[in-house]
Amino acid sequence: MPHVVVMVTTSYPRFPGDSVGTFMEPIARAVAALGHEVHIVAPWHPLVTRGAEEQGVHFHFYRYAPLRALNVFGYAVSMRADVRLRSAAYVAAPLALAAGWRAARAVARRHRATVMHGHWVIPGGVTAAAAAPALPLVISLHGSDVYIAERLAPARFAARRAFRRAGFVTACSDDLADRAIVLGADRSRLETVPYGVDVDRFRPDPASRAERRRELSVGDRVPLLFAAGRLVRKKGFEYLIDALPDMPGAVLAIAGDGTLGDELRERARARGVAERIRFLGNQPQGRVGEYLGAADVVCVPSVRDDSGNVDGLPNVVLEALACGTPLVTTAAGGIGAVVENGRTAVVVPERDSAALAAAATRILADPESGRRMGEAARALVQARFGWPRVAERFDAAYDRALAFMSMAR
Repeated sequence: MPHVVVMVTTSYPRFPGDSVGTFMEPIARAVAALGHEVHIVAPWHPLVTRGAEEQGVHFHFYRYAPLRALNVFGYAVSMRADVRLRSAAYVAAPLALAAGWRAARAVARRHRATVMHGHWVIPGGVTAAAAAPALPLVISLHGSDVYIAERLAPARFAARRAFRRAGFVTACSDDLADRAIVLGADRSRLETVPYGVDVDRFRPDPASRAERRRELSVGDRVPLLFAAGRLVRKKGFEYLIDALPDMPGAVLAIAGDGTLGDELRERARARGVAERIRFLGNQPQGRVGEYLGAADVVCVPSVRDDSGNVDGLPNVVLEALACGTPLVTTAAGGIGAVVENGRTAVVVPERDSAALAAAATRILADPESGRRMGEAARALVQARFGWPRVAERFDAAYDRALAFMSMAR
């Protein structure tokens, strides 16, 4: 049945093509396309340009910081290197949590919400639970929220209470689901729901392939590797840079920005490969798709970092599969559950630069095998990972949360 869904989140693409919180937009739009009324409650940010409503999704951005310098809540800016909170975040968090609670409560009441959907258990799930205690609650886990709950006692306590209150919990990977159960989530009210991918946006495109390679000054016969993501430890980009000396003549392009940017550039200089690496900075999603299609090999060298943090499921994995470009990756987090080694990707051990280089070299030496792998990968995402299918699973989660609430009464 149609619901009025209030999605409480700390990240959402602030403008069309934004590289932050990219999966939130297709989730919201796909749920709205099923006939639900969707309201996004998120912190304000100076770069937000969204209107009041877009494609069936209504926006409610709340202000919380008296000083511009304190606008560090959400949008991947509250954490340094994705492993520890910035000092300003400790000041901003109480203000943002209080403002988020007020905004979510007001939106739920004004629009007569029937379901609360908290993204990231810390803080979205906690906020959604507190804002509308009488409504069914779904919590979706995305990665850093579980990591924070594992590391900080107050966050762990809050997450446990939110899990107890939730009628249903979704996780984008089995790894996150297992860790959530340790934190207090009920296994019987939890399901792994991997992200989807827009197969129309991410697809093979010979015209843009040629254009992007000209832009990078990479000829048709020059091997081009591509990687994308925030420049933080769990992405494993240092191991990819270390692999490049074993691939003479290959060029590596990395899209993304982050706190390790200077360190990675220095690493490239120290390894003698700086002239063969293009650091592209943050790129719009459409342009990322074009780079994925322009590459001969896409590399996603994700790792569980030294602090224990790991991606749930990097967006770029499914995007690379949809583009039909051969993929070399690891099984970190949820990646191993969506790729098949040797058929839709080549999976190598984490932190193994030699294995990364060997896998990419084998693909480059056998283009026909790479083409078959790319075709199988695109067929996989078309069959299993379209956003409409993901939305249907969220729709079922809403109904299950409603049933749980009814039984609890």
